[in-house]
This record gives sequence, C-alpha cells and structure tokens, in this order.
Amino acid sequence: MKYSYKFSNLLGTFYRSGNLTFTPDGNSLISPVGNRLSVFHLKNNRAETLPWATRCNITCVALTPDGSLGIVVDEEGSALLISIVTKAVLNTFNFQQPVNAVSFSPDGKKFLVCKGSVVLMYHAPGKRREFNAFVLEKSYFGPVDDTMCVDWTDDSKCFAVGSKDMTTWVFSAEPLENAARFSIGGHKEAIVSCFFKDNSLDLYSICGAGTIRIWKSNFELTDLRPRKPRKERPLNEMDVENGEKIRGSVKEEDDDSEKLYYNSNGKHHLNKAGDFTMLTAAAFHKKLRILVSGFANGTFHIHELPDVNLIHSLSISGQSISSITINSTGDWISFGSSGLGQLLVWEWQSESYILKQQGHFNNMVALSYSPDGQHIATGGNDGKVKVWDTTSGFCFVTFTNHTSGITAVAFTSNGQVLVSSSLDGTVRAYSLLRYRNFRTFTSPRLTQFSCLAVDGSGDLVCAGAQDAFEVYVWSMQTGKLLDVLAGHEGPVSSVAFNPWKSVLATASWDRTVRLWHMTDSWRTTETLSITAEALAVTFRPDGRELAVASLDGQITMWDSEKGIQTGSIEGRHDLQMGRKETDKITAKHSAKGKAFTSLCYSADGNALLAGGASRFVCIYHVREQLLAKKFEISCNYSLDGMEEFLDRRKMTEFGSLALVDEGSGVALSLPGVRLGDMSSRHFKPEIHVTSLRFSPTGRCWAATSTEGLLIYSLDSSLMFDPFQLDEEVTAGSVHRTLRKGEWTLALLMAMKLNEQRLLQETLESVPYTDIKVLCSALPESYIERLLVFLAAQIESSRHLQFYLIWAHELLMQHGQKLKARSVSLMPAIHSLQKSIQSHFTELSKLCDWNRYNMRFAICLSKQRGVKRLPEERDSDMDSEVESMADSSKEEEIE
Repeated sequence: MKYSYKFSNLLGTFYRSGNLTFTPDGNSLISPVGNRLSVFHLKNNRAETLPWATRCNITCVALTPDGSLGIVVDEEGSALLISIVTKAVLNTFNFQQPVNAVSFSPDGKKFLVCKGSVVLMYHAPGKRREFNAFVLEKSYFGPVDDTMCVDWTDDSKCFAVGSKDMTTWVFSAEPLENAARFSIGGHKEAIVSCFFKDNSLDLYSICGAGTIRIWKSNFELTDLRPRKPRKERPLNEMDVENGEKIRGSVKEEDDDSEKLYYNSNGKHHLNKAGDFTMLTAAAFHKKLRILVSGFANGTFHIHELPDVNLIHSLSISGQSISSITINSTGDWISFGSSGLGQLLVWEWQSESYILKQQGHFNNMVALSYSPDGQHIATGGNDGKVKVWDTTSGFCFVTFTNHTSGITAVAFTSNGQVLVSSSLDGTVRAYSLLRYRNFRTFTSPRLTQFSCLAVDGSGDLVCAGAQDAFEVYVWSMQTGKLLDVLAGHEGPVSSVAFNPWKSVLATASWDRTVRLWHMTDSWRTTETLSITAEALAVTFRPDGRELAVASLDGQITMWDSEKGIQTGSIEGRHDLQMGRKETDKITAKHSAKGKAFTSLCYSADGNALLAGGASRFVCIYHVREQLLAKKFEISCNYSLDGMEEFLDRRKMTEFGSLALVDEGSGVALSLPGVRLGDMSSRHFKPEIHVTSLRFSPTGRCWAATSTEGLLIYSLDSSLMFDPFQLDEEVTAGSVHRTLRKGEWTLALLMAMKLNEQRLLQETLESVPYTDIKVLCSALPESYIERLLVFLAAQIESSRHLQFYLIWAHELLMQHGQKLKARSVSLMPAIHSLQKSIQSHFTELSKLCDWNRYNMRFAICLSKQRGVKRLPEERDSDMDSEVESMADSSKEEEIE
C-alpha cells in the first residue's frame, strides 16, 4: 500500500471571489476558488486546479501578455509569482495591505498594484536580470480613497486609475513632455471600471450608479513625446538671489509645452429607465468596442461604444455579478457570482452557453464513487444531488427533487442507479440512463433519515432514522417497505452492507452496533458494544472486518463473522483540532471533545481513511494500528477553526477582539449552532471534513469539505517503485535483450525496474502477433502490475487497439487463476474498466453522430432528383386530410 497521495483536483467549487482572467489565447479561463486557482480548458472540456495554495482567499489575479507568468494576491496582501507552464510558485512577496487590482502593461515590462490610495508600479519579473522578482519603480499618489481599478493604454505609456472617491486619475508611466497626471470627476458613486479606447487616450469611466462618461483627450498617442533632459546655461549678472550671485548654472524651463487634459464628451445611463440597481462589474473589449456591464440583481447588458447602443440584455443569476471578463477574440464573456459560487461563459453572438457550472450553495455533506470510479455523486445541505465526471471535473447532471438537506448518497453495484436520503423524510432513486427520479421511498410516519446503504445486488435499500431510532428496508424493484428494524435505543448514525454477504451493520448513539441478517427473517445476529456513541461504521472490501468510529475518538475493528474485537486505534490526538475565533479554550482542550465522523477502507483493505471536524485526514495501517500519514486538506486562514494558538495581537484587557461583534465583524453563534448564523452579514465558515471515500481503482480518494470536493491521487510517473530487483536488471540490459528479440525476458526485467517509460518502450517493441504467446508465459505475480499499467496506458496512449489486445489476452489466459484472488485484484480490474469506459463513452457519441449523419445524407440523396407525379402529391394530400379528420373525431369522442 502506497501513501504518497498528492492533491489532484478540486471539484464542486467554480468561483468564490476575485477577478476572472482569460489566457492570452482565449481558450482557457482562470478562476480563483478560495485560496486555490482553477483553470478551465473550454475547448478541451476539462478543468484542473493548480497544486499550490495561498494563505487566505484570493482577491486578484493577473497574467503577463504572453501567458507564461502570473501574480496572485490574497486578502491579506500576500502575493505569489507563479508559472502557468510548470504550475509552480517562483517567488513570494507581501504588500502588507489588501490589494484591489493588479494589471500588467501591454508590453509586459511593468505591472501596477492598487493598494489603498496609492498605485505602485513594479518592474515585471523576467524582464530584468535581477534576483528580486518584485522591484518597485515608482509610487503614484493622488486619490484620497482606495483605488479600485486600473487600465493601460496600448503603448504602455499611460494608465488610468479609478477610485472610491468618485474620481479617475490619468498618470504617465514614463517621463513625457505632455503628460504628468490629471484628475477627472463627474460621478456620484465609486468608480467601478475605467477603460481607454483602442490606440487612443480617450477614456471611459463607469461608476456604481450605472453611469458611463466619455472623456475626450486633447492629445493622441502619437503626440506623446519622451521628456528631453533640461539644458543648463551659464549664469549671468541677472541671476542674483538675496543680493548675492548664484554660483554654477541654471536649468532652462520648458513652459511652452501643452499639458494633457480631458473634456467631457457625453454621459449615458447603462440601467434601464426607472431601474436603480447598482452596477457591480464591467468589462470592455477595445477592438470590438463592446462594453459588458453586470448588476447587483444578476442581469448584464452588452452595449456598443461610443454610441452606447444596447445589443443584448439577459438575467443569468439570482445574486450579484462579481466579476466579468472578455477573451482576446471577443467571442466569449465570462461571469462570476460569489453569492452562488456560479461560473458562466456566454457566447454573445450565438447567444449560447459555453460553460455553465455551479457548486452546492451550502456545504457538501456526502459523496459516493461509482463502481468504475468514473463518476462521483455528492449531496449538499441545499437539497441538491450532483454527479461529477472525474476526468473532466464538471458536473453533468443535478437532481433537485429533495426539499431539505441531503444526508447520504450511494450507487448501486451496476452504477446505473443513484440513491439519496434526506432530512425531508424521503429516500429517492435516480436513473443515470434517463436522468430522472423513478423511485421515492417513504416511511409509515414522517421521520428524518440520517444514513443510507444499498446492498451488493441493488435490490435492498436501507435508511436509518435519527428521531425514530429505527432502520427501514425497501425493495428497489417494487418500491414497497419490506420491514422496519427496531431495537436501537438512540438515533441511528450510520448503516453499511457487507459487500459479499447479505448482512447489514447499523451504528447508533446507544453505544451499540447491530448486525442484521437480511435473508434470515431480519433477525439480529450480533450486537457489538462500543465504549461511546457510535458515529460511523464501514466494512472492509472483503467483508470479513468492520470498523467503527465512536465519540471518544477511538476506532475499533471487529471480526464481522465471530463478533470479536480485533484491534483499536486511539485517534483523538491525530485530529489536531484548530481554534475558533470565539473559543475561550485552547485547541488542545477543544480536541478532547472531537472524534472521527467518517471512515472508509482502502480498495485493498490494508489502510483505513478517517476524517472529522478538522483540517486533517488520517490514513491508518489496519494491521499495525498505526498512523501512516496525515493530510492537511486546507491551509486557508479565511476559514474558521484554523488557528492552533491564541493570537496575542487580538487580545485586550477585556478579552478577545473576536468576542466584540462591532470591532471584528464576527457574529457570535447561538448555542448548538454549528454552521453559523446565515442571516448575519459576516459569515465565516468552519473547516471540517464531512465524508470520505476511496476510489474503486485504489489510485485516489476523495473528501467533501468546506472548500469543496477534494481529490488526492497517486502520481506514478514521479515514483520509483522496484519489484524483485537484483543487480543484473538495468535499463541497458533491457535494451540489449530487446535487440535480441527475447520479449519475455525483457518484459520481466522492465517490470522489475518498474519505470514507466522503459516499460512502455518494452511493450510497444513486442510484435502484436507475439502478444498471445508472451501473455501465456508471463508469471502470475506480474499480472496485477501489468493490468494497472495497461489501464493507465489505455487512458492516455494513442495506441488504443494495441493495449486493448494486451488486456484481452491477459484476462483470457489467466482469468481462471485470477478468480481465486478476485478481492485483491478488484482495484486493478476497476481501473481497467474505468479507462475502457471513458473511451467507450467518447467514441460511442462520435460513432452515433456519424451514423445518423450518414443516414440523413443517404435519405437526402435518394430524394434529390426524384420527380413526384401529380397523382402522388394529390394522394398524399388526401391522406393527410383524412388523418387530421380522424384525429379531430377522436378528440370530440374523448
């Protein structure tokens, strides 16, 4: 069992705060999601999250004109210099203050930072041979309030800055004869955006009231000239100061040069008549002269400048639009709404969506992997069930049938049915073939379901109630209630089916775990006593062992057949709880009352994954009962519960500043309220892990947390994992054996080295006619490793048929032997199935599309050039009239 899992992707969160940015080619969109950065490849239909993270939520993102570097700034003013190509952090810097906007110059030599009422101009990294990546060149003063937006001219000589003090300032980035700085007013609200015209100094300024002003400059860009050095002349007798002659020389002043100034050239209102909605975001495309403005009610307008003609208007969200950006070609417009976490990409010419994604409005609370590991289902407190594609990272179906929060989701064994339980008192089954709710299971009396389980055959559905202390069993085929399992004396917290037997385990707050035999009159076969309230129960993949997490922080392992305890893990100290802002006790004392709330065995059953109300997820070795590795799922200090120690800077003689609502904006929560007060203006969510699942392939695991759906996977390309290695096995000996044509020996030696490139070269050197003979001569101990490698190659390689022949021959030659240890081989088989299924779904759509197009073309070719006789046309008309008459008669009879 390998524990080198690395962060792979973040699903379920598409936009939180900050500005959206398109890459220079216009095909990818970069969106800040909390303290991470996600890249959405719109043409490839794929999403990825960069592996690094900032300390707090990201507020500003800026890319260089060539798209190779980027600057990311968080809420506290800490900046990261990142490489978009290598996805690595190159340098760090702290601006010591929140930053409102960052923008690179069009020539890529400088960038501006709007910090407070000051605008700072830095040399762009990579353009100068200096060790320091952030070199301050000049500071610009003028506004009396925070600077909010910035825009450059096309020649990078001047820039405009919009401020909260309702003024727009124009500064020169270089020493120029004509330009220095100029202040523009005329607005009644804070400036939201300001833009220069294409190849011009003319300016547009937009305020929060939805008013746009057009400003005409007295200069053109070509009229701006660099400032010449002032000439010095010798002193004469007239140069006298206080009756004494000045020594040296005097610089001649150039007062004849005309300075830059602006005149108002028009004022327009972007709102509709009688609409006083505040404008929250705007974007302008200089080449097409298209202005897109977003408002607080979720609507946006597209205007053509400078005439301000309305082209299009649409309502896309129920919340305020936080950010707008346009790609380089001007075809796609992206919108971000922080209230709903919504991200949209709109093609305005065809009026169609390129991307429309939204995560759960509240926290995710449950997740489940499909049997092939290709899909993940999640349930949230908003009552929605979403299904995600692990390859692309997008949600492709959302079910909104529940009226209250989801508590659990589960797939059936064939992966075609998804079942969910909710606090609204229903359990619903969804078909993933028709994407509809085809079964609704209810109880005799209204109750809230807290947990859910589906047996291996998919015929039985069980759900536990948290107020009736009972477990309900339904039939998937008929939808009828089969039985009510009573016996618990407390709320049922978790239920789980044995994967290989019809045995149900139910955990309750009455400190017991009961095992029910489903085929023997629903009787209780065993009652296991726990030292504290049971919170979670799960079976090992082979069904011979089950693990129970209790409220005292312990994890106990039991033999499911004999009812004997086989081990125990003390996990309270491994949780490592954080300290809330309003806590009056330390994090060490706070962790004493916490426990694991979610458990999951690994695909091979050797490891146990555990998580709870903490930012850490622990992996334990089951046999040794030791902590193997601890994963920190978040380092975002914008969330509550992250601090480990008391911050003395927030302490006063009257207590912590967090206890004062007016001073820090932290709302004091009511007793027993875990999620916080949703009605308060300032809401700081708490970090916790609600659900954990291992992928059936064994290559990755997923966790639902406050930040979203986190996926951690093994990166086999960066790992050296030799197998039965000796001194004679080297890369050179493998190449020599290949040249001799000894394919079996070369393959065995390459698999002992277990290097991906060498093994790929060896397999592709084997003639396809010899694959059958080579597979029959392969030892059984190498089959599992080769199947895992073939699954990865089928997913990524272009030699699809070649590797499919390898997989087919391996399974045909060794299928009977592999059945004896099918449990240990299931992760490899699931990984192979996932790779084949992903190719099947892609190719089947393309083949169906081509087949239907060919049929349509054949039908058109048959009809073209065929002349119909008048008698045939009359007969067709008569038949249509008769059919219409018959239908009208049937309607009258009804």
